[in-house]
Amino acid sequence: MSVYVGIDVHRKRSQVAVVTGDGTVQLNRNVVNGTEPMLKLIGGLPAGTPVAFEAAFGWGWLVELLEDYGFDPHLVHPLRCKAIASARLKNDKVDAATLAQLLRADLLPEAWIAPPQVRQLRALLRHRASLVRLGTGLRNRIHAVAADHGYDRSASYWTGPGRGWLAELDLPPASREVITDCLAAIDQLTPVIERLDGEVHRHARADPRVKLLATLPGVGEFTALMMLAEIGDITRFPSARKLAAWAGLTPTVRGSDVKVRHGHISKQGSAWLRWVLNQAAQTAKRSPQFAPTYAAIAKRRGKKIATIAIARKLLTRAYHLLATAAPAPAVTAAPATTAGKPGGSPSSGHARPRGMSRPAGRARSFD
Repeated sequence: MSVYVGIDVHRKRSQVAVVTGDGTVQLNRNVVNGTEPMLKLIGGLPAGTPVAFEAAFGWGWLVELLEDYGFDPHLVHPLRCKAIASARLKNDKVDAATLAQLLRADLLPEAWIAPPQVRQLRALLRHRASLVRLGTGLRNRIHAVAADHGYDRSASYWTGPGRGWLAELDLPPASREVITDCLAAIDQLTPVIERLDGEVHRHARADPRVKLLATLPGVGEFTALMMLAEIGDITRFPSARKLAAWAGLTPTVRGSDVKVRHGHISKQGSAWLRWVLNQAAQTAKRSPQFAPTYAAIAKRRGKKIATIAIARKLLTRAYHLLATAAPAPAVTAAPATTAGKPGGSPSSGHARPRGMSRPAGRARSFD
């Protein structure tokens, strides 16, 4: 008999519900997060058992556990799921059982689960971007302290002469301490960022798609890799418009009867992708390819909206480049396993139930 599992994931504990094919709740129990407690509940289920869980904080360990032990993980889009299954009574038991029931009925709004290699590349690039932002914040803090005491310098603060100029400023003790500590933190960050830049460069050289995307104005190695990591498998999107909507670069629409209102961009999807496209658009809007379009939109709608329009155009061109290029480098698949028995092979008698299969990331993919 087919069973379906819904897991309401939290930081320390999770609620696990098991529902049979006829909708009966077989199990609904709260467990501590971890491999052993989780397998005590679901380790004896057949290989290929579908398991649904929301894209909540810290879900990575769970998808790795499910894949390693031969389950069929389904990542659920929280916002879309709430729109489908909102209820007056809401607690962990109800949420877990609802996920299992939606999975049984094939009504889950699913998000794409990126392969481990893509998740690791995302982590590397986001880490590098976060450290650069931290360094920028420290530099801005030094500029603010100097300006607060009436000092300014047209040349760089961070070269040898600039550091000497900072050291000679007549500042109160607390302000001097702020500048000294910020400079020390910047010096600590610099070699780490340089090491990460080397790793980014190695990843870029290994992927021919980076060279392809780098032909776009404003797109370099880091931007191209960030786009590839955040987008993932380009075949998930049947058109450039679908990709732009997923990235949150299309306007919201509110319509009723004959009235239709187009609002600001939805800002759904990856905030990192929107950020890196916006950075690239700052340069691309001055290029001959996009300057006339930018000027026309800026005159009519303003500079901010014009910049977002250029970001979307960059994404559209990137889609067509990737869609017509050679497929992504092959990802080595993890060996098939049996539920509860690492290293085993899934039994042919535990195939996914009819009506539950769909091409990965195609239908109802909202990640």
